[in-house]
Amino acid sequence: MTLHLAVALDGHGWHPAAWRTSPVDPAAIFTARYWTRLVTEADSAELDFVTIEDTFGPPSDDSARVTGRLDAVLVAARVAPVTRHVGLVPVATTTHTEPFHLSTALATVDWVSGGRGGWQVRVSGRPEEAKLLGRRSVLKIEELFAEAADVVEVVRRLWDSWQDDAIIKDVATGRFIDRDRLHYIDFEGKHFSVRGPSIVPRSPQGQLPIFALAHTPEVHEFATRVADVVIVTPTPGTLDLPGVADVVFSPGAAIESDAHVHTGSIGELADLLADWHALGATGARIRAGDHLEAITGELAPLLRERGLFEPRGGTLRERLGLPPATNRYVQEARVA
Repeated sequence: MTLHLAVALDGHGWHPAAWRTSPVDPAAIFTARYWTRLVTEADSAELDFVTIEDTFGPPSDDSARVTGRLDAVLVAARVAPVTRHVGLVPVATTTHTEPFHLSTALATVDWVSGGRGGWQVRVSGRPEEAKLLGRRSVLKIEELFAEAADVVEVVRRLWDSWQDDAIIKDVATGRFIDRDRLHYIDFEGKHFSVRGPSIVPRSPQGQLPIFALAHTPEVHEFATRVADVVIVTPTPGTLDLPGVADVVFSPGAAIESDAHVHTGSIGELADLLADWHALGATGARIRAGDHLEAITGELAPLLRERGLFEPRGGTLRERLGLPPATNRYVQEARVA
């Protein structure tokens, strides 16, 4: 199996220092043209997926508070029709967010992209973000992840709440939907009570691949429990797990990050990825900042020459080697 290759896209760059030195006009990040250019660049190189960063609040660097950001899920929906290959994986935060709304928005991305949607799960434990929304105080870390697990479960059930053949469009009888193929999810938990079904029919993938960052042991347990793809900081003891290595490409400039920072050349980065792949890494997500073209135009071709990266077609699930998503309610009916 060759490496999965992806890039992280963020209107603010990958580090506070980059926001002040980037040649990009700060106003450009609020335009469709800006995001279309980035994603079509990744699409042209046939990268496996892009992640689109998002938070509720401003960046942690006070000097960048006024810059703002767009909603990642809406950005993914906007760029979907102008791309053909690359998977679109927006960050969507579970904290302060209704899972019903998350399920419909993400399923919409899957529909408009033709089965290339994904979801990077994130929690919000920052007091300033809680104050922005004004709904409640900050939860303890264990509660944040317990709630996030419930959100993921609700969203997964809602994605299954329509069977693939629920839409019948029977002109003779005037029936558009077979109601026996729609299912109440009847989720009752500490954080949510959701009946369902969804208002969006089951999307092309059925279940969008779920991604989660796992930069600490506490988060790693959560990520491996709820996610299809785990993004890890490559350190001893992590690359023997089925994870995607998180890398900041910062040529010639050492910076602080929760990911591995690579300050060398593209060739040296290719060597590093080859070593990690031999240790068990399934792929790499590159935070490229203003160096996106170096990843698409240099790294991707170099890895292809070495047999380490092979563009794949199909849905994002297929590209990631995930099995087809079986509808849980169909399975339950067969068992009964």
